[in-house]
Amino acid sequence: MTMLKVTQVRSVIHRPKDQKQTVRRLGLHRIRHSVIKDDRPEIRGMISKVQHLVRVEELPGDSKDERGRGRGTARDRTSS
Repeated sequence: MTMLKVTQVRSVIHRPKDQKQTVRRLGLHRIRHSVIKDDRPEIRGMISKVQHLVRVEELPGDSKDERGRGRGTARDRTSS
């Protein structure tokens, strides 16, 4: 499945409350903060609502490393 990297590029100060909430629900907290989301219609809809505040990049595949969760097992971290 394609993943989307969403980055906040503009401030939510002086924006309507619904836009502030949408940016927050996307998981963004500050300018230059990025999150990785699944490419789903509901996420696309949220992005289109605040497209003037965010930048979106498509990432191919569903690698755990891209999502920031693939840290490996304890065996991988031990030195031989």
